[in-house]
Amino acid sequence: MRVDLFDFELPQERIALRPVRPRDAARMLVVRANGPFEDRGVRDLPDLLEPGDVLVFNDTRVIPAQLEGRRAGGEAKIGATLHKRIDLRRWQSFVRNAKRVKEGDTLVFGGGVTAIAEARHADGSLTLMFEGEEPVEVLLERAGRMPLPPYIAGKREVDARDLEDYQTMFAKEDGAVAAPTASLHFTDRLVESLDARGIGREMLRCMWVRAHSYRSRLTTLTITTCILNLDVFLQKPPSASTQRVLQVGGSLPLVPRRCACSKARHSPIARSPRSRVIPTSS
Repeated sequence: MRVDLFDFELPQERIALRPVRPRDAARMLVVRANGPFEDRGVRDLPDLLEPGDVLVFNDTRVIPAQLEGRRAGGEAKIGATLHKRIDLRRWQSFVRNAKRVKEGDTLVFGGGVTAIAEARHADGSLTLMFEGEEPVEVLLERAGRMPLPPYIAGKREVDARDLEDYQTMFAKEDGAVAAPTASLHFTDRLVESLDARGIGREMLRCMWVRAHSYRSRLTTLTITTCILNLDVFLQKPPSASTQRVLQVGGSLPLVPRRCACSKARHSPIARSPRSRVIPTSS
């Protein structure tokens, strides 16, 4: 199947550059296997689910994973988006203007943060080794910025509001370089309504969304030849009060049969015969 069969026109003026406030006031398109589409709101979610359904959330927290700088001794501007942590000081990163960077080059970012370009990977990314003794997390807080999707970052500058807007209400564990977008629409009020409806919750601990989320262009012509990267997550042991989520990971059936959350993607989670599992993690 050719990837261009999935192309569609999206008018630029229809792309929201800021989230709606409050978050649960966002619009939601409901798609059923048999029946017309419904234009609803996120606040309607409890009415669209059934008691005993389980929502699976992601407690990852987005780090300021984008850096702007230049190559030491030159004027070439360099942009880096951290992708995957290798060790305490090394990150595999997608680098803008990477053709101007050679192995061994020093990259100079803001706040006195520097990194050495090491190995170049098959996907075009580079290993960056951050210099100094301060933890890389501290360096990112000083020099990094929130990694907004390209369709937003290309239209406006990142600002202080993004530090809050681009985190979900469940965010706890640092490590993601992109937000689990489906759960950005949840609020305390919506969660209370879901609880009252008898909708269960489980947490992935923690699913780190990687930078491949920003690589929107597939480089092959057919679906069967595409190489897709996977996000990484650690499993939180099931709570004693429920066994509705049987396992995270593995080769178990994909669920759900239908999903009420826009942008939610199928996750490798099994369900019991008594419940449906609706992933809300990106």
